[in-house]
Amino acid sequence: MSVEKVIFTPVSVISGLLAGLVATQIFERLWSLIDDQEPPDPKHRDIDWAKLAVAMLLQGAIFRLVRAAVDHGARRGFQRWTGAWPGEKRPESA
Repeated sequence: MSVEKVIFTPVSVISGLLAGLVATQIFERLWSLIDDQEPPDPKHRDIDWAKLAVAMLLQGAIFRLVRAAVDHGARRGFQRWTGAWPGEKRPESA
């Protein structure tokens, strides 16, 4: 493991937690535009399966998008601060 990755690990953990909080807020606000009830959760006994599927798809998409944006932004900031990119430069070829 490279030194950059070791140093970047705490930054990644903190930014991941913040991204989760932001994604949760975005999802809750968007859901309130869709339905006046709280979003269904798999642990609820009486739920509409279609509504559950929509809620989980929306929540997952929002979380992945926010997490990716925050992670990439944190890596760019780390590079500006240290001069080193903490990860791969580009995807590997197939």
